[in-house]
Amino acid sequence: MFEGVRAGFRATIRTLCRPTITGLENVPTEGPFIIASNHLSFLDSIIIQAICPRPVAFFAKAEYFTTPGVKGRAMKAFFESVGSIPVERGEQAASVAALDSLVDLLESGQGVGIYPEGTRSRDGRLYRGRTGVGWLALSTGAPVVPVGLIGTERLQAAGSNRIVPHQFTLSVGEPLQFEHVGRKHPLPQRRQATDAIVEAIAELSGQERSGNYNQSPPAE
Repeated sequence: MFEGVRAGFRATIRTLCRPTITGLENVPTEGPFIIASNHLSFLDSIIIQAICPRPVAFFAKAEYFTTPGVKGRAMKAFFESVGSIPVERGEQAASVAALDSLVDLLESGQGVGIYPEGTRSRDGRLYRGRTGVGWLALSTGAPVVPVGLIGTERLQAAGSNRIVPHQFTLSVGEPLQFEHVGRKHPLPQRRQATDAIVEAIAELSGQERSGNYNQSPPAE
C-alpha cells in the first residue's frame, strides 16, 4: 500500500506541477539516511515522500491522527500510509520521544525526514536551525541529505485548504557526514553540525537567511 500511495502521488505531482527535480542520485541506495529540508508549505512532506527514490518518514502533528469522524479517519489512513510519525506540537517530552522514534528507524536502516527550522516559513526566509537534526546526525552517524525546495508555498497558501497546481523546484544536495559520537555529546558540537546542514540547505534553496528561530503561529 505504501509504495502504491507514493507512486500515485508522484505521478500526480509530475503531471500537474511539472516540477524541476535534481540530485535524486544523492539519496543513498541503501542504509539509513536523514533528509533535511527547508519548509515552505504543508505539502512539502508529501512532495518529498512521493518523489524521493526511497521511503522517508516525517513527523506530522498528532491531531492529524486523532481527529474524529470520517475526515479524521481518512487523514489518519493517509498519514500512516506515507510513513508519517505523530508528534505533539510544542511539548518537549513528546518531541524528545519523537526523535527517539527517528533513531529507531535509522538504526533499522530506513530514511527519515526533518525540518531544521521546526515549522514552515511564512515569509519565505530560511530560519535558524534547531539542533534536533544535529543531535540525530551525531547520535546515529547517518548521512544527512540536504534538500532545497523553491516555490512550494504557491501550491497552497497558508491558512487555505485550496491546492493550486504550480511549478516548483526540488534540489537534493550531496550527503553530509558527521562523526558518530552517540547520544551524549556537547551542545556546541550539535550546533556546529546543525549550522552546517542549514548552510547546505541555503545553497540549494537560495533563500534570504534569518538569524532567528521560526515560531509556530498560535493554535486556533
